[in-house]
Amino acid sequence: MAKSINRYFQFLASSKDVKTSGRLWYPAADVYSTPEGWLVKVELAGVSAEDIEIEIQGNVLYIAGTRRDKSCAAGVSYHQMEITYSRFEKVLKFPASIEGASIEHNFENGLLIIRLWKGEKAKL
Repeated sequence: MAKSINRYFQFLASSKDVKTSGRLWYPAADVYSTPEGWLVKVELAGVSAEDIEIEIQGNVLYIAGTRRDKSCAAGVSYHQMEITYSRFEKVLKFPASIEGASIEHNFENGLLIIRLWKGEKAKL
């Protein structure tokens, strides 16, 4: 266990410009093995595409970013808050290296869909 935690922190330290300030939240994710590679779905409702970072290192897929509350103006006070608006991250480990895989990603109904393709499929 300690060894995997050390690897995790080494990975974070090696990731470019990673800043973990404030309360992090960890979105839910589903990972599927397909004949073509991998399909990853991450629950990121309310997150803008430009606020997401995706990195691959060895057998690890690192997804991070920020969910911002863009609907509230200055001077507004809240009555109830249950949605976390802050930095998030998700670290997914695969059984083999995914480095060099072609990657395609898009948003569908609040889900970030990432496809990791084996072989020669062009990067999008």
